[in-house]
Amino acid sequence: MLKPFLVVSAVFAMGLSSSVVAECEKGSKTVFSCLTEKGKRIEVCDAQKSIEYSFGKSKEKPEIVIHVPRNDASTTQWQGIGRYMSYSVEIPNGNTTYSVFWSVDKNSDQHTEEAGVNVEINKNFAATVKCAGGRKIVQNIEGIDLKPTE
Repeated sequence: MLKPFLVVSAVFAMGLSSSVVAECEKGSKTVFSCLTEKGKRIEVCDAQKSIEYSFGKSKEKPEIVIHVPRNDASTTQWQGIGRYMSYSVEIPNGNTTYSVFWSVDKNSDQHTEEAGVNVEINKNFAATVKCAGGRKIVQNIEGIDLKPTE
């Protein structure tokens, strides 16, 4: 379990590097993957019995890797109402929750995507790290078979 100050330090250190090569392990499905403006990868993998969240820089061991039993992770799915189609996967780690999100403005001509991770510590907002605009975002959160977020 990560200590809150380490999580916050890791979140704020996210902006300091180039590209990332973290990829889901063989037999896992990529639920979400993107690069931040600073070239770090935010990734969620579905390993059937568990969900994995990782964050880190290129060619190095990820800074954060969390494996949780599938039953501990949850999802928020767009209910078909409103301008923004949005989906998220929540990955708990002690008193910290990583909420990896993707949304699109379905009413704009550009269909602008917004994606990244929100971090909460003790149910209080700590940080948001966004995916870089114009870079490829892999998003398979829609329809993921996880319990709904409460």
